Amino acid sequence: MRIVLAPDSFKGSLTAEAAAEAMAAGVRRVLPGADLLLRPVADGGEGTVAAALRSGWRARTATVGGPDGRPVRATFAVDGTKAVLELASAAGMTLLAAPAPVTASTRGVGELLLAALDAGARQIVLGLGGSATTDGGAGMLQALGVRLLDGAGRDLGAGGGALAALARIDVDGLDPRLRESQVVVATDVDNPLTGPSGAAAVFGPQKGAGAEEVALLDAALARYASALARTTGAWVERRPGAGAAGGTAAGAMAVLGAVAVPGAGLVCNLVGLDDALAGADLVVTGEGALDEQTLRGKAPAEVAARAEDAGVPCVVLAGQVRLDAGLLPAVAAHALTEVEPDLDRCLAKPAATLAELAARVVPPFVAQEG
Repeated sequence: MRIVLAPDSFKGSLTAEAAAEAMAAGVRRVLPGADLLLRPVADGGEGTVAAALRSGWRARTATVGGPDGRPVRATFAVDGTKAVLELASAAGMTLLAAPAPVTASTRGVGELLLAALDAGARQIVLGLGGSATTDGGAGMLQALGVRLLDGAGRDLGAGGGALAALARIDVDGLDPRLRESQVVVATDVDNPLTGPSGAAAVFGPQKGAGAEEVALLDAALARYASALARTTGAWVERRPGAGAAGGTAAGAMAVLGAVAVPGAGLVCNLVGLDDALAGADLVVTGEGALDEQTLRGKAPAEVAARAEDAGVPCVVLAGQVRLDAGLLPAVAAHALTEVEPDLDRCLAKPAATLAELAARVVPPFVAQEG
């Protein structure tokens, strides 16, 4: 009996790898002879580098500026001339002492890209997700040698708010190694840069922006998009996915020629999920909350779709289930609250609760399939 365990992270409770290990512990307790293949996944944000490292890539670290300028230690993965980076490791929400929606910068992301280039990488995947910033990737570009200038020819300061004074973009100083490199941005959203479904309006409030700050940032990003178009000829403002990570995708698309790809599919390829599914009897996936967002490019939806293509039954385990499993190509969905109805108690011991849920759910299903 071969069972593939391919969960995403349970946000705030378990990493994808910890979730897979917990599921495995539960299944091993009741099915000690089962062949378990652990393939934790991600949707392009947290866990993307971990997926690469689990697949045999090598870890490298670099000290870069965090979203508020304080130094942080970031880890990325390399394999020959390929590298996988996570924006959140240099500009993530968890790196801020307090929200800074107008001033948080992606400069550290650019510094992380430079570290990857220094390591010999020329094919770079940048996982977007968990961003503390709404600067359109301006700080990232500045770190890479691009100058963002106001009307008096002065360099702009940090953060999306500073883009309100942007007059001109000078790309002459862009690190020349990027002209011979391929950059891919992996994301799980399709939001444009500006407007009611743009980076500031949708994600700004999650980063601490009030109504006035959202309006300021949206107008500043529109100004930025116009300047990018004048400089590079690339009109990215309405491009799907340009609003990812506070618009970082837009800056990468326009100046670095980056291509946006669905993060979940990229990570599933990275961990060799299709090969793992070949000959499997069951796949178990999961995440913190199974809801409508799951259907919009989240990793469990990608895993379930690939399982269906491979003819393998799929079961979803989640912290909370707010979505009919029938909307996914999955045979069942189960919540941690089936083990412990009190959600706070579930969250106090998420690994143990998930292990118990897996121990209850998987054996009866395997027996039924058999």
